[in-house]
Amino acid sequence: MPLLHLSLPPHRLLVAGGRRRLLPLPPSPRRVCVRAAASVELEVAAEEVYELPFPSERAAHHRELAAAAAAVERACRLCVDVKRSLLSGEKKIFEKNDQTLVTVADFGVQALISLELQQSFPSIPLVAEEDSASLRSSNADNSSNVLVESISSAVADNVSNTDSLLTHDDVLRAIDKGGKDGASFDSNPATYWVLDPIDGTQGFSKVDDTLYVVGLALVVNGKVVAGVMGSPNWASDTIANRKDDSIASRYDRGILMIAHEGCGTWTKRLYDEFGQFTTSKDTWNRCFVDSCSVVHKARYCLSDNQTWNMIPLSVVFNSTTDESKPRDENELLTSYVFSGSLCKYLTVAYGRASVFVLKARTKSLKSWDHTVGVICVQEAGGQVTDWRGEPLDLEADLTGRRDIYPHGGILITNGVLHNKLAELIKANY
Repeated sequence: MPLLHLSLPPHRLLVAGGRRRLLPLPPSPRRVCVRAAASVELEVAAEEVYELPFPSERAAHHRELAAAAAAVERACRLCVDVKRSLLSGEKKIFEKNDQTLVTVADFGVQALISLELQQSFPSIPLVAEEDSASLRSSNADNSSNVLVESISSAVADNVSNTDSLLTHDDVLRAIDKGGKDGASFDSNPATYWVLDPIDGTQGFSKVDDTLYVVGLALVVNGKVVAGVMGSPNWASDTIANRKDDSIASRYDRGILMIAHEGCGTWTKRLYDEFGQFTTSKDTWNRCFVDSCSVVHKARYCLSDNQTWNMIPLSVVFNSTTDESKPRDENELLTSYVFSGSLCKYLTVAYGRASVFVLKARTKSLKSWDHTVGVICVQEAGGQVTDWRGEPLDLEADLTGRRDIYPHGGILITNGVLHNKLAELIKANY
């Protein structure tokens, strides 16, 4: 397990007259060097109690998963809170240098989860999507100050340690703990968290009920051992796709999915029957992939920004999105699920689709778009490889652990179909 020589300052949330007051903007963060070691004793602070569906003696990383589940559930609450005011006219969305959108919720979730994990596992580094450079570089811009204020307020409203003081500095440092300059690994095996604060930001920022996922995973020695996905808009009755993006019932939505090596994949509802986040002990349900073993009878899931002819299977099969249309062995049923990759992993792990095929448009993909999905699908009985049938190499990026390099793309299946489809893809790629 790697040593992380960093201790965030205590949270400083100044409360006066019954209102939180957040203090001014900070200097730039320091880079942290992470080096592998044979073993480390975890310094565990008082952690939030979170009941899992299996006993601790069965799960080597029970405490880490419990803390991760609690943090992701809090992060989902933050997303819902931010979403309510996202289009209110305040400056809460902006475009990064790579032309991708980022919101108050993206930054807020990363800061919140960073702070929550820091309380219980300060020695485990975090690899995550965002950093605060874009916020810090616009200090003189009033819109940037509004964003930082909004981010800090969202975190302060949802962080578990409400008795401590929290400043803008603490929030931005927490974001940068997972940023590209937050930690440097060596080439040895390491233990670290991987976080995608919101996978599906584009839809999150524009559509009320689109699918998006908060994804957090624990990697130990190159292997994903535990993970959590939270999706506040997950509908329990139908798969959400481009043609059916609405949620029929206000209350019949929201899911938390957890997985632990050797303990299976489990889900529970995020909301109770009144549409409020659950506060009582809830029933966990074991989750399994579907059992379809016939290639042309399976349901296939694609990214909404990719077309069927980009997939090697298109050489052999036609595709249709019409479920009512009679199909023969030459045509496959496909669904285009709106937003990020993790929604598709969730869909396969839950059993709503048999297969998700993703073409890699560049040589590398970001680890946070896939890591937690791997453990959730595998523990539900499925399989994840690249297009050559090789497992994803999470340690290929030796110093940053931020990139993976799958050959051709990624194939996620219910396991039963995996070898057949991998052979077809390899033969036609």
